[in-house]
Amino acid sequence: MVVAGCLRNASAVGRWLAQHRYGTLDRPVAVIASGERWPDGSLRPALEDLLGAGAVLAALRKQCGGPLSPEAAAAADCFEATPDVVTAVTSSASGRELTGGGFAGDVEIATELDVCDIVPILTDGAFTAAG
Repeated sequence: MVVAGCLRNASAVGRWLAQHRYGTLDRPVAVIASGERWPDGSLRPALEDLLGAGAVLAALRKQCGGPLSPEAAAAADCFEATPDVVTAVTSSASGRELTGGGFAGDVEIATELDVCDIVPILTDGAFTAAG
């Protein structure tokens, strides 16, 4: 199963995963800070990807109360230790690049925390809202 999470829906995704008993030893979950591909095919990881993954993992940890792997805990801790996600992303290399390219509004929207309760699930090749 593939679930899409980000800063905008992190708590909703964490709740949904916990309600469906994901994130346990019996039903482990992998959270991937996906990044994107540059035109030459190389990976372009960015701070917003780490913080989004960390936000989902922090929400899952809060819901389940169980331990995370060291890698997942580091991502969750990074998110929780960032006092101002908007400023962090806006001032990051990626945020400056996007703002300079005319996408400041996209950065603003992408950094809104927990403004959406929709949990997108990949079903038959398309994302649909979890029921």
